[in-house]
Amino acid sequence: MSAPFAGKTVVLGVTGSIAAYKAADITGELVRRGAAVHVVMTAAAARFIAPMTLQTLSRNPVAVDLWEEEKGWQPGHIDLADRADLLLVAPATANCLARFAHGLADDLLACIYLATRAPVVLAPAMNTKMLEHPATAANLRVLSERGHTVVDPAAGMLACGYEGRGKLALVDDVVAAAGRVLAEAPE
Repeated sequence: MSAPFAGKTVVLGVTGSIAAYKAADITGELVRRGAAVHVVMTAAAARFIAPMTLQTLSRNPVAVDLWEEEKGWQPGHIDLADRADLLLVAPATANCLARFAHGLADDLLACIYLATRAPVVLAPAMNTKMLEHPATAANLRVLSERGHTVVDPAAGMLACGYEGRGKLALVDDVVAAAGRVLAEAPE
């Protein structure tokens, strides 16, 4: 059960969605399965869940700000990008998907995305109308065409009060997709 994760480094990107609280369960499950988890949060994500929660669960410092990287000769975002066996972004907001699709590097997570050569798994979470907007659909197509794995959002009652597709997929589904990608990745 833990085989694909044992000894692997997973960089977990957490973006500014109400679903950010589920990153705690994802982090815990990845650690339980033997992964070294390094959480990178956007500033918006840190408004939904405290970095200390994810730091405690991952047993690693949580990175939030590109401009507060550790001092050293190599920028921290390059170090994390190089060490990653997998970049998993859960939840991935419409904003995050757009920045990735268009190659914008305006925060720490986007810089890691552009610098890593590790496989990428994206688990979108947003309002149904945002998910179904042609711009978001186009960005998801672009990211899928790059070979990234997209974990389809679930349907149900959304935090905004609407019912429909857009909920972050179940934690087990996100972790299973990450495990499949790691198992298929070349050594």
